[in-house]
Amino acid sequence: MTRPRLLLVIGAVVAVLATVNVANKYGPPGTGLIAGPLVALGLVLFARRTGLTWHELGLSRRTLVPGLKYALGAVAAVAVVYAVGAAIPLTRPAFQDVRYHLHLSAALLTAFVVVPLGTVLLEEVAFRGVLMGLINRHRGAVWASITSSVLFGLWHILPSLQLNSANGAVGSVFGTGLAGQLLAVAGAVGFTALAGLLLCELRRRSGSLLAAAALHWATNGLGLLITAGLAAGLA
Repeated sequence: MTRPRLLLVIGAVVAVLATVNVANKYGPPGTGLIAGPLVALGLVLFARRTGLTWHELGLSRRTLVPGLKYALGAVAAVAVVYAVGAAIPLTRPAFQDVRYHLHLSAALLTAFVVVPLGTVLLEEVAFRGVLMGLINRHRGAVWASITSSVLFGLWHILPSLQLNSANGAVGSVFGTGLAGQLLAVAGAVGFTALAGLLLCELRRRSGSLLAAAALHWATNGLGLLITAGLAAGLA
């Protein structure tokens, strides 16, 4: 694939993701739950049409078992870190996020349905599957990890606009005004870009998208459950 064609293909993927991002933020509730799986499927079909193999997408059957082993290890590691963080008074405020003050049923639904189908599926397929696979084939692993991770960080601009007002720990560090909002968004973009590099490395080492998806889910889903649990205990 020539460089102009590669840029055109990547641009098309990014344009689709930008549209979904705006729809998730400003569209009707549940938009991501419907759009996520549909767009993920469309991106996989599109990538296959461009010539990517299942292995390049991280969806090969032969890497399923290694991916599962990494996935279980990732979930266990996040669970331990979060349990320690929630138990220590110094770090417990990081879990005080009003967006996730949910009843038990709503928390379980969000963690085990909304997060995996509305967030993790699309993001992993798009950033660690399609984009990483495309760039890795034509520009190498380093460019693939960096580019997909930077785009992953930028993807989180809209979701983090209210971060400094919703999360007590973030608000106390950056402030709750406009300057604090801008700093919090910049911090979220930088942090998620670095997280993207970790997810890319996990995907590369395991050969499977399952490993990155598991770590991604554990970071979001377990964090949500702990936050909701702490809020319920304080209520």
